[in-house]
Amino acid sequence: MAKTGPRVTVKMVSTESPHRFTTTKNKRNNPERLELKRYDPVLRRHVVFKEEK
Repeated sequence: MAKTGPRVTVKMVSTESPHRFTTTKNKRNNPERLELKRYDPVLRRHVVFKEEK
């Protein structure tokens, strides 16, 4: 049975390419949209990833 709680799976999309990945966040601690700087294998450099709706 799946756990219930504040942790949810979110989709992250690159600001400069079509690359996407999934991660989890705690909605209780971070209610705003997530923004991370991660490596983009399409561009082969670090770019900003923003949380999709």
